Amino acid sequence: MTDRRVSKVFGAAPSHDGDGVALRRAFPGRDLMDLDPFLLLDHLGPTTLAPGEARGFPPHPHRGFETVTYLLDGVMEHRDSWGNHGTIRPGDVQWMTAGSGLVHSELPGETLVREGGTLHGFQLWVNLPKKDKMTAPRYQDTPAGSIPVVHNEAATVTAKVIAGEALGVQGVIETRIPILYLHLTLEPGARFEQEIPKTRNAFAYVIEGRGEFNDVAVREQEVVLFDRGGEGVRIANHGTGSLSLLLLAGEPIGQPVARYGPFVMNSKEELVQAVDDYQQGRMGVLA
Repeated sequence: MTDRRVSKVFGAAPSHDGDGVALRRAFPGRDLMDLDPFLLLDHLGPTTLAPGEARGFPPHPHRGFETVTYLLDGVMEHRDSWGNHGTIRPGDVQWMTAGSGLVHSELPGETLVREGGTLHGFQLWVNLPKKDKMTAPRYQDTPAGSIPVVHNEAATVTAKVIAGEALGVQGVIETRIPILYLHLTLEPGARFEQEIPKTRNAFAYVIEGRGEFNDVAVREQEVVLFDRGGEGVRIANHGTGSLSLLLLAGEPIGQPVARYGPFVMNSKEELVQAVDDYQQGRMGVLA
């Protein structure tokens, strides 16, 4: 298995979104606009909130892609314009296919607002192929207890398999294109290798700690991009603390991308139609 070379390492930029949620945006940004099929990765927090300080994402529309919310700490309440409601708790994953469009909100749970606490998680945007952009919206709300967690033989590496396969274990979430989404934790001195087909784009995001990715040093809140010259990604933790990271890969769609805020289509004309459909209430209304 030949290694992929590290093509770029850069930091996630501090930012805010929603009604003032503090986050670090891995992309899009100055260093990377997208990595087909991935459109956005936000690292929410970790933010310690006093009572009454919790903020979220008030009603807003989406069309043409998928949003993946993975929560580490805190509680978020989801509602949409078609009457769906769900609660995302620590360790849970919500894989939402926006498809033809909806209006939804992601707001902090009542306990987090009333008592305060920590908000920490991630939101990933995954593009949809042209044939799926106007599909009916769909949710895969997967509780933490249903997401496979696997360890290496030495119990020095833990892999939470959100999508794809690692250490012989297959994830339970269905994806429309081949996607690998792992949350890895390496103890000091641990090593981990993951095979990724050459056809797929791949990157990693370091949540906590420092590590070496195919012999290139990367620290927390940094993104590491891999080329497609090999199949292997090697990760090593030579530090004294745990290394926590996300490793993602996806099969490129290879189609034109037209973006305007919360809409991702294939042409300007489709974006104009999306805006009109939203303004005319065709995606529903969330009070």
